[in-house]
Amino acid sequence: MSDTVLPFARAEADRDDRAAENARLRSLLRQAGIAIEDDGQPVDTGFMAGGGEMGALMRSMDWSRTSFGPVEGWSQALRSAVSICLTTRFPVVLYYGPERALIYNDAWRPVVGDKHPWSFGRAGNEVWAEIWDIIGPMFDTVFETGEATWSDDQLLPLNRFGYVEECYFYYSCSPIRGEHGRVEGIFTAVAETTQRVLADRRTRLLRDLAARSIEAKSTEEAYAIAADVLTGDPHDVPFALLYTLDADGAGLTLAGQVGMPEAASQVAMAGDDGGDFWSLRRVAATGDPVLLDGLDLARPGLPGGPWQEPVTQARVVPVTAGKGARTSGVAMLGISPRLRFDERYQVFCEQVAANVSAAVTNALTYQEERARAERLAELDRAKTLFFSNVSHEFRTPLTLMLSPLEEILAKPDEQVLPDNRALATVAHRNGLRLLRLVNGLLDFSRVEAGRARAAFRPTDLSRFTAELAGNFRSLCEVAGLDLVVNCPPLDAPVPLDADMWEKVVLNLLSNAFKFTFEGEIKVSVRREGGCAVLTVADTGTGIPAEELPRLFERFHRVEGARGRTFEGSGIGLALVQELVKLHHGSIRVESDPGRGTAFHVTVPFHQASQAVPKDTAQVSMAVRAEAFVAEARRWMSGEADRNSADLILPGEDASTVAVAGRILLADD
Repeated sequence: MSDTVLPFARAEADRDDRAAENARLRSLLRQAGIAIEDDGQPVDTGFMAGGGEMGALMRSMDWSRTSFGPVEGWSQALRSAVSICLTTRFPVVLYYGPERALIYNDAWRPVVGDKHPWSFGRAGNEVWAEIWDIIGPMFDTVFETGEATWSDDQLLPLNRFGYVEECYFYYSCSPIRGEHGRVEGIFTAVAETTQRVLADRRTRLLRDLAARSIEAKSTEEAYAIAADVLTGDPHDVPFALLYTLDADGAGLTLAGQVGMPEAASQVAMAGDDGGDFWSLRRVAATGDPVLLDGLDLARPGLPGGPWQEPVTQARVVPVTAGKGARTSGVAMLGISPRLRFDERYQVFCEQVAANVSAAVTNALTYQEERARAERLAELDRAKTLFFSNVSHEFRTPLTLMLSPLEEILAKPDEQVLPDNRALATVAHRNGLRLLRLVNGLLDFSRVEAGRARAAFRPTDLSRFTAELAGNFRSLCEVAGLDLVVNCPPLDAPVPLDADMWEKVVLNLLSNAFKFTFEGEIKVSVRREGGCAVLTVADTGTGIPAEELPRLFERFHRVEGARGRTFEGSGIGLALVQELVKLHHGSIRVESDPGRGTAFHVTVPFHQASQAVPKDTAQVSMAVRAEAFVAEARRWMSGEADRNSADLILPGEDASTVAVAGRILLADD
């Protein structure tokens, strides 16, 4: 029995050895690019040479078990397409035959994700069941018409890692033609653009958030703007809850929400049940971001933005404010159910929180600056009111003092002793000086309070200005200065408020005389376009460049400037600027220290007219100018050490001085 069994067993063992050896030889031949079919005939697989991992997989597969069939039956068109697919470094996939079965190269391999290697050689509608309604009709069109198609940043929600993912691709579909021009398959070059599309979308959101946040004037408005901007990107922020930290730091208040139903937002209200499921208190206390996971199980029904899947994750980040970057709030941002929470997504959430923090900080800064400005404005109003009230209070005793003095000075010489007249003249002159200061304060307070109204009349500006400048001629001659008046007639009258214009011209002339010791003072008028320009220039001490920006500030005085006197209230030029503005004009200054200064006043020829009060008194400008000229003469003569005779200009008598006092008292 053993003699008959042993040869049989030996024959079986020999067949097994031959089969193993044949399998080993087949494997070696496939690696060399030569396939051996079951009938033992070699098959040419040289077109599958190279190709890295996918090339090795192709050479090792039994294609007879796929829809492609045995390799020896493949058309030349398919062989050429496979060769190009395997050797190119660009991502390429072939959809071949009626089943649109897949063959792809190493570069395309990541697109299919975890479906590889199951997907290799399998029918397209099986591999891409989730998107076949999108790409299937496109493939049919290529097969039917033979015309290539392409798509740019096409949304394809792929399920390649166990969940439906938001993906974008640029791809072209070109026909693979076989014998007689029949389309056998589709050659598809693919480039995934998901990261670029996401980056562009998120950058746009962050840019809009930064731009819109500038509008916020309060923390409430900052959160409202942030919520409104986040609403525009439901793909990256399917929902958001924004909280502010209470002043005592013990609680959180909902300040804004995005895409969150009211019921869900109430559940998320800072752990009202005593717990801290949402980690809001934890983030507020530590300032460290937290990633919440498994929300679909713990809180089902959270919105997924444009997707039907619910949110499963959320990022809780702190919102800081102020210079110390203290935590002032918390933002909970839902994570898209169709995107992986990777490093890029994490950075995006942090940037959203940073922009909200910047918006809140800017709003707080604005509120602080506004409160400071309101405090300063209140102080300013109180100061203006104080000066107005004090000025009015000064005018009453001044009236009572000047009236008796005027009566004394108006009496004939034989009724007043010379010494008494001299003393009365000094007292009256200084009373006028004080009255001028009081009137200046009242003028300025009226302008600042918005109670000053310009009563415009068509005026010969050149003649009027020349007459005003003439009041300083005798004073300039005594001081050894040349007064040059160049005011040629203009071709049209200029609407002016005569009283305001006198104060503008006289203040500028007084200022020029104060700081000019030699040379000249020049007053000129000319036309520039639709405006008249007054220039008052001098060859005085000039103004340092660093002082020019503050020259028209009220109560500002140039320290250390050489002048005929150190006295002054610092409101003259500020008043001039305000009066020029009431004429819808402008004033600018040019100065060269040591060489002189020039003020340029520009007023338009045409402006809105204003009714002139019927009871407006017309007062001689010579009388109005008297107070300016008299004070300027005092700078030159040193009134404290001289008698009253030195204070009366040539051609001036005591009655004129008395009239000046009465007129100025009546001018309010």
